[in-house]
Amino acid sequence: MPSSIVTPVVTVIVPTLAADDALAECLRSLANQTFEPFEVIVVDNSGARRVKANAPVRVIANDGNVGFGAAINQGFRASQARYIATLNDDAVADAQWLRKLVAAAETRPRAGMFASEVRLAGTGKLDSAGMLIAADGSSKQRGHGEDPSRLAAEQDALFPSGSAALYRREMLDEVGLFDESFFLYCEDTDLGLRGRRAGWECAYVPGAIVEHRYSHSAGRASPVKAYYVERNRLYCAMKNLPLPMLAAAPFVAMARYFWHLVSMMQGRGKAAEYREAGFSGALLPFLVFRAHLSALFRLPKLLAARRAIRRSARVGDREFKALLEKHFISIRQVAAL
Repeated sequence: MPSSIVTPVVTVIVPTLAADDALAECLRSLANQTFEPFEVIVVDNSGARRVKANAPVRVIANDGNVGFGAAINQGFRASQARYIATLNDDAVADAQWLRKLVAAAETRPRAGMFASEVRLAGTGKLDSAGMLIAADGSSKQRGHGEDPSRLAAEQDALFPSGSAALYRREMLDEVGLFDESFFLYCEDTDLGLRGRRAGWECAYVPGAIVEHRYSHSAGRASPVKAYYVERNRLYCAMKNLPLPMLAAAPFVAMARYFWHLVSMMQGRGKAAEYREAGFSGALLPFLVFRAHLSALFRLPKLLAARRAIRRSARVGDREFKALLEKHFISIRQVAAL
């Protein structure tokens, strides 16, 4: 672990809500890292101050759950490191995780984001090797459920999953931090797209392995998750998608809802998982309506953010659209995963 005297190269920020045994296992994995100097900041969103400071781990305790993005932002503001790593509290990092990420960052100065080889715990299969995007702004993990050997070479990715990522401070200073209005889910999509629009690259770093207990804290499928994912997809699309894609997004989303229904009937995808968890499928249209209503109320702020992103963009609409298409996932695949 890092010395408290030397300025850390990396600050690893771990938001936690449960603050349970999974967090303890996560922190043990960070104590075993072969890279230094780095520091760990745990942001305790439990509201009960469950996490006790234990040098060299620093703790920021909130009075309640401020959300994932706000927690990461708190850690960033408390850090002076040139790299910020985000790690879910239900993730266990391989001892070489930070070393491999920083090594990649040092060789790619125009890359502002680095995606880990995130594996589904106990399966040997990938959770994510970076992220993909659909035509309506939905994002999904690249390589989810596949063998890691299929993506064994370092390569470009669209943006990383925030469950285990490295960000360059220089990029965050330029494009801004996580959008705290998202609260949960898709804030990594929004930040990643803003970074790409500003001309920053993203690299996938195989061998920077993290074992992830998928959605340990927020649940694999629930009405809360369904609402925030759909609402934040709308937020992200309105802020970031090129105008032709944004205009088509409602029609693409309607087709995605259809494929979610098909997948539910076939027992596949998040919609089926939602129903298997005991939740009523009849509630989903209400959640979609509520998500759209929230986006409508927030429309002036979303459009203002869109204008700000476009003013500072180094990548034009045509080039940005081509970039998104390079890292495309079909809506049918989105529904099936």
